[in-house]
Amino acid sequence: MLRDILITEEDQEPQVAIVEDGQLAALYIERPLSQRLVGNIYKGRVENVLPGMQAAFVAIGLERNAFLFVDDAQAGVADEEDALEEGERIRSRMAIQDLFRPGQEILVQVEKEPTGAKGARVTRALSIPGRYLVLAPYGDGIGISRRIADPEERDRLRQVADKLRKPPLGIIVRTVAEGRSEEELRRDWEQLLSLWQQIEKKAQEVKAPALLHKDLSVIERILRDEVDGHLRRIVVEGEEALDHASQYLTRSAPEYLPLLMDYRSLPESRIQSLFSFYGIDEELEKALGRRVWLKSGGYLVIDQMEALTTIDVNTGKYVGKTDDLQDTVFQTNLEAAREVARQIRLRDIGGIIIVDFIDMSSPEHRQRVLEELENATRYDPQRPTVLGFTRLGLVEMTRRKGRQSLRDLLTRPCPYCDGRGRVMSEETTSRRIRREMRKLLMNSDSEALLVEAYPSVAALLIGPNGANLKELERTTGRTIFIRGNEEVHLEKMRVKAMGERAMVESQALPVKVGEILEITVAEPHVAHPEDGIARLQGYVVDIEGGAARVGHKVKVEVVKVFRTYCKARLLEGQG
Repeated sequence: MLRDILITEEDQEPQVAIVEDGQLAALYIERPLSQRLVGNIYKGRVENVLPGMQAAFVAIGLERNAFLFVDDAQAGVADEEDALEEGERIRSRMAIQDLFRPGQEILVQVEKEPTGAKGARVTRALSIPGRYLVLAPYGDGIGISRRIADPEERDRLRQVADKLRKPPLGIIVRTVAEGRSEEELRRDWEQLLSLWQQIEKKAQEVKAPALLHKDLSVIERILRDEVDGHLRRIVVEGEEALDHASQYLTRSAPEYLPLLMDYRSLPESRIQSLFSFYGIDEELEKALGRRVWLKSGGYLVIDQMEALTTIDVNTGKYVGKTDDLQDTVFQTNLEAAREVARQIRLRDIGGIIIVDFIDMSSPEHRQRVLEELENATRYDPQRPTVLGFTRLGLVEMTRRKGRQSLRDLLTRPCPYCDGRGRVMSEETTSRRIRREMRKLLMNSDSEALLVEAYPSVAALLIGPNGANLKELERTTGRTIFIRGNEEVHLEKMRVKAMGERAMVESQALPVKVGEILEITVAEPHVAHPEDGIARLQGYVVDIEGGAARVGHKVKVEVVKVFRTYCKARLLEGQG
């Protein structure tokens, strides 16, 4: 696997893309107004202790108090980046009320960003990551990444870690430490030790709540975590971002400086931006979509919910290369497994994930698909866990939540449908508006009412030859004017006027017979294709012979005026 790191910065918003084997694998964006909190260390003050929830709320200086669960309340070695062989986080067996009291000051670290109405989740198992090592202030143990498989290398690293460690501090050896010299590891440890001493000193000087340590910027963090033997190049667009990356590599990983490239020095930079050249913008659009096409012609349907994400696999256009249906299904599922792993990492989906692969009758095929899924997730830093097939034939997965998903970062719930992804049909909306108008007129002495609605809804309210409108006027005993307006939401209505009939009519009928209008023909008439339709404040102007002038501004004379529309003719020389 070859990895490219692409860095750009615009309007003080750094963006980092990870491209693996030519495909976008992850995207990190740091918004100026919503800085990342995960990794920050605070001196907090316990506000409330809730025995019923076995949790405490801790003030750390944010808008909402942080949440400290009892399992995170006991300091220990944090499971930082890989499952650890030893020194796992110590789980508290004490009740939360025996650990804390209101007003108590404690050091905590954010391990999950605040989302919605929830505050940040914090832990007392502090960890300070370096290039090769992680310092666990309250760990008192040694952890070796399980991704380091060689027993001799594990023993060597454990001996080096034992030399460096100063009890009661804990130490975790990261995967990238494999093959590194004792001197390199010592330099990394001394930097971490100096940083922890600064944090301790500041903690003694300030009152809670206070920020003691801010995690690295997104550029530094990605260079720290993603720079390894698989790296092909680091391409940076922008002078400030280039300086930032260069300074970090010079300080922490000078051997990778030759891989740093200034995008401005490449000829393609004169044609398009870095992300456009690499197709990142296009991939980002796909990552926000619900349907993801596979190269074979199959596709995934991804639905993200509050606590659960479902992924449905379909054969789509793929018909297979043989006449064996089971082989076609198997090949589609294999490809889908790889894409599922890529999508959950790219979209940064966390929590429970359910994958509905196409049914396979062969146990061997099912096992191969699981193995492919597990293999495809091995480079994901959030370490998804594949739990296997359920009795219903669905694959269960879990993935750690650390930050906002890409969807939550780049989009917001639709203010109209409230995130449902669907809106009411015109028929449903027109019935509801009729009920609302009846209710409105029952509680009013007004002689007339002018209402605007979305054009297709207004058409249903009026009905063929005005039949629905006449029935509504008959049942209410009032005069009702209905006007179509594309600016009105499809599910809503807008009351423009109520009161005496003459007053409402003057607003409902913005034109009079003989009036000359200069107006743009918007579209052909549906029933009379030779005519054109224009709109004036939502009021329809039917222009005889106007279809040929669609898109043009014309002068017309109003010849007849009706309640919902008027007839007009083109003035001479414009036919």
